[in-house]
Amino acid sequence: MTPTVAVAIVYLGLLAAFAIWSRRETHTLAGFYLAGRKLPYWVVAFSTNATGESGWLLLGLTGMGYAVGAQAYWVVIGEVTGVALSWLLVSRRLKRMSDAGDSITVPDVLTSRFADSWHLIRGIAVVIILTMVTAYVSAQMIATGKAISSFTDMSYATGIFVGAAIIIGYTFVGGYKAVSYTDVLQGVLMLAGLIFVPVVAVQSAGGWDAISSTLVTEDPDFLNMFSVSGGGIAGWVAVISFLGIGLPFLGVPQLLVRYMSARDDNELRKARYVSVTVMLMFGVGAVTAGIAGRALFPGLDDPETIFPVLSSELFPPLITGLLLVIVLSAIMSTVDSLLLLASSAVVRDTMQKMMGSQKSDQRLAVYGKVATLVIGILGIALAFQIEALIFWFVLFAWSGLGAAFGPVVLCLLYYKGTTGAGVAAGMLGGFLTSVIWVLAIKEQTYDLYEAVPGFIVGIVLTLLVSAFTRKPADV
Repeated sequence: MTPTVAVAIVYLGLLAAFAIWSRRETHTLAGFYLAGRKLPYWVVAFSTNATGESGWLLLGLTGMGYAVGAQAYWVVIGEVTGVALSWLLVSRRLKRMSDAGDSITVPDVLTSRFADSWHLIRGIAVVIILTMVTAYVSAQMIATGKAISSFTDMSYATGIFVGAAIIIGYTFVGGYKAVSYTDVLQGVLMLAGLIFVPVVAVQSAGGWDAISSTLVTEDPDFLNMFSVSGGGIAGWVAVISFLGIGLPFLGVPQLLVRYMSARDDNELRKARYVSVTVMLMFGVGAVTAGIAGRALFPGLDDPETIFPVLSSELFPPLITGLLLVIVLSAIMSTVDSLLLLASSAVVRDTMQKMMGSQKSDQRLAVYGKVATLVIGILGIALAFQIEALIFWFVLFAWSGLGAAFGPVVLCLLYYKGTTGAGVAAGMLGGFLTSVIWVLAIKEQTYDLYEAVPGFIVGIVLTLLVSAFTRKPADV
């Protein structure tokens, strides 16, 4: 048995232990999908960050640091700002609203103030969630297969099956509580990797001065994050887009349920400081690792392979195995939450609320487990069938979810005049704008990030439609 495989087996044992320990909470819908609203602040904080940062953090953001240098720090600023605003503007108010309405899902919150007899709001929300989550899960399954095959002797197909079996297994058995506590383990591992790897990479390159002299010779602006402003309109649009990557943190449902699952308001107060600090360390570590990697291993065909290259070239096999686990942690911490999100849309929002199922809470919780299994299998099937399309589609999965839910959540929390028709229009408008922007407009607007116009359209439509559909008694 190789050291890499040994480390992976130990890690899988810990995940199995979390699932078995958590299974007692899975016999009700609130238990399976929210861990009974009992989570302490440190679990909520790490689970929020680990879920928000998928394999893109260790592969995409490090690759961005490798490709564009210090300009990638603008993304870090955007993400940290987005997370901070989400904690400040959304977390506590959403928690109070969800508790008051005994809400289990984000669509529950969105409909709690309205008599939506046609289930228009919930129906739109379910379609958006299932569409985006299926694509997102499939892409992460693909990333799992590639990560496992690049670190071990397993084939790509075997890697997908192994990774998927692990993720689906502990989510099926332990529900949201298992997902949240494994997110803590995964988040700690990600943080350790993003401290350890850049430090070793910088030292291996001869220190930051040596890195600077090497990279500046190649490109004088590589380490100047403000050099992007010299590109005129295109440069400033790039800065806005980098900063705009943090916008979806205000509304993606897989993060909002973290706030809903906290024990109380005081836990949320403490969680926000931990979350923002860790997010800053995540981002700075990822970009710095990419920059150091550029000095050490120039000329890579695919910049997003820099983290695996650093892992295999700079560390002994045992540490390489641990770094494989860290890459898998980043992927798993997102996929498990997405599976529960899609499962809740099927069971809670569709079966119980829209179709009026009279099944007991315990029976519906069983259906939730089955739905989690089915959605996971569907993700595996799509990962094999339409790999290229999935990776293209997932480019706007994050922004599509954020643009659909972020604007309407903000309006519900801060504008009492918001109507049900306004919420429905805002969700559809924000979502469709982000998708259409990618398909037809982005190339003509200097690649402006789609979440920016999506958020603007979502808020404007919510407010305008609310103004025109408000009853006289509501004024």
